[in-house]
Amino acid sequence: MKNKWIGTLVMVLGIVLGLTACAVLDTSGASGADPAARWALLPFANHTETPLAANRAEAITAALLAAKGVADLARYPAGLSQESLFDAGAERRQQDEARAWARSQGARYAVTGSVDEWRYKVGVDGEPAVGIALSIIDLSADKVIWNGVGGKSGWSREALAAVAQKLIGSLLDQALASPRK
Repeated sequence: MKNKWIGTLVMVLGIVLGLTACAVLDTSGASGADPAARWALLPFANHTETPLAANRAEAITAALLAAKGVADLARYPAGLSQESLFDAGAERRQQDEARAWARSQGARYAVTGSVDEWRYKVGVDGEPAVGIALSIIDLSADKVIWNGVGGKSGWSREALAAVAQKLIGSLLDQALASPRK
């Protein structure tokens, strides 16, 4: 009987460790940002070989911000810039333009980020893998008030978008958590 309990305990611990090994998050703690304020979603940088990965991450982030209580969210209207494919400074210029646009919209906070991995791993199982970095900027002070980065892989039959949604959701949960006093 005792061996059965030990075996069950070892199996449960193995499952828990296996599940926690699938995601890594590092954040700067709660942002203290007010979800009731006006927010802007700025363009994400795509540091992957997957076309439109940044656009997909932006769409997921916008939906999750709304689901987590950010009701007044404006999205930067610019489309894809072909210039950024060949000009190293274009990404920085686009971010500066997007911040100026967000201020002109009366936004208090801006969310931006980068997609560093967005793919199915090569191999028999083809697990989905996502790597995201997010930042929240207080536009009135022009200061980054929160940073978070994470990576997550899923199981072979899991959708890439589902893995991204879980990862971005976990990052935003930490960003929008009530600050400790």
